[in-house]
Amino acid sequence: MTSQSNRVAVITGASQGLGRALAHELAGRGWSLVLDARHEAALAEAVRLLPGGPHPAIAGDVADPAHRRDMVDVAAELGGASALVNNASTLGASPLPRLSELDPATYLHLLEVNLVAPVALTAALLPQLRRHGGAVVNLSSDASVEAYETWGGYGSSKAALDHATRVLAAEEPWLRVYAVDPGDMRTKMHQDAFPGEDISDRPEPTVAVPALLRLLEGSLPSGRYRASELSPVGASA
Repeated sequence: MTSQSNRVAVITGASQGLGRALAHELAGRGWSLVLDARHEAALAEAVRLLPGGPHPAIAGDVADPAHRRDMVDVAAELGGASALVNNASTLGASPLPRLSELDPATYLHLLEVNLVAPVALTAALLPQLRRHGGAVVNLSSDASVEAYETWGGYGSSKAALDHATRVLAAEEPWLRVYAVDPGDMRTKMHQDAFPGEDISDRPEPTVAVPALLRLLEGSLPSGRYRASELSPVGASA
């Protein structure tokens, strides 16, 4: 296992929302982070506010193989990743269309970002993760198991990611491999799913961070979890 003083996590979609909140907490706990987001300025600002370091920031699209290779190479330079958090996602379109009206090109892009990219990034990082006995956390959604109107594209991409997570866990028994539903949160993506609506009643992304810490720093078996059901690290189960 990786020592407490040499833990490296790769987090995608780290410039805002849950990715940013998790990055800040892990940085404060002594992790070194390799952070990704599409928008360079927003990512740089998020990294500027992080304690500790080093925390290399690599702006780009997770659907781009060259960008994924850059993240893998930088993680190796830091000593190798002991955790991967596949947080970056896209809704595909806003407002969300009915499944029968979902443009095929949009659907393909949605699958590339939400399914193909996390599977490919995980595969590329496996040698590092195996060496450190690490953890993979794939951010899922209740839309992967519930049939919500207009959520067919996004939900099916997350359902496929859930299944890929189960298969990876079976193939890599020495790793901890998780799919986690963080619950509704007050994020830009959630607002995009409900354009024009007031989502101020949704909790801030920070409420899901303790659950992710439980997975990353604890010893729970591989599986699918809901953040609301997980206690913080150190709390009685």
